[in-house]
Amino acid sequence: MDLHVKRVYASPSPEDGARVLVDRLWPRGLSREKARVDLWLKELAPSTELRKWFNHDPAKWDEFRQRYRQELRQQPAALAQLAELAGTRPVTLLFGAKEERFNDAVALKAIILARGR
Repeated sequence: MDLHVKRVYASPSPEDGARVLVDRLWPRGLSREKARVDLWLKELAPSTELRKWFNHDPAKWDEFRQRYRQELRQQPAALAQLAELAGTRPVTLLFGAKEERFNDAVALKAIILARGR
């Protein structure tokens, strides 16, 4: 699987492949034309409660990933859709957070890759 993670505010590039937004909310101040999002899978975003609890705190990262994995179990169709897409072409998971190492897209990429093994 050719799966990447990128901040949605970064410029799109041909290497991105399919650009999939995995945030529950549309990124603030960004037009749909400029974002060039091919697919918006809100269902794969963490719940509002989990997102607020985590708040991109590195100390909560391991617990966040466990809770997020549990939430994703309730979204088998969306996970399958993403895995199928990633099996046919490069996919870039897009996120809006300023934090680039501890966010839901990074966690989702690891979960998808682990499922594919």
